[in-house]
Amino acid sequence: MKVLTIKQPFATLIAEGFKEYEFRTWKTKYRGEFLIHAGKSVDKKAMKQFEQYHLEYPIGCIIAKANLTECIIIDEKARSMLQQKNPLVYSHAVNDIYWDGYGFKLENVEKIEPIPVNGKLSFWEYDYKN
Repeated sequence: MKVLTIKQPFATLIAEGFKEYEFRTWKTKYRGEFLIHAGKSVDKKAMKQFEQYHLEYPIGCIIAKANLTECIIIDEKARSMLQQKNPLVYSHAVNDIYWDGYGFKLENVEKIEPIPVNGKLSFWEYDYKN
C-alpha cells in the first residue's frame, strides 16, 4: 500500500481529524487509499502552536489510513477556503503568500495502531495487512 511520510505535528493533526489537506511542492495524480507515516523529524515551532490540542505525537511510525481524493493548487482562492476552515491549522499555507504548491485533500481518515517503520520521501510502498 502507498505511504506518505509527514512531519509531526501535522501527521497527528490529520489522524485526529483537525487537518484535511496535506501540502507538497509537487503534484500527484494518485487517488485512493494510503497510509500516513509520522516521520522522525518534528516542526518544533508548529508543535508549540498546537499545544492547546493536548495530543500525542508519535514519531517513526504509521499512524493512520486516508483516501486522497483531490490535488488542488494553492492559490488565493484555496488560501481563502483554508482560512475559513481552520486558520490555526492552515496558517502555514494561508499566511505564506509566496509559497506555491499543492494541497492533497484527505478523506475517510482512520487512526490505526502505530506500526514502527522508517519513512521515505514522496509516496512509498509498505506491505500493510489489516
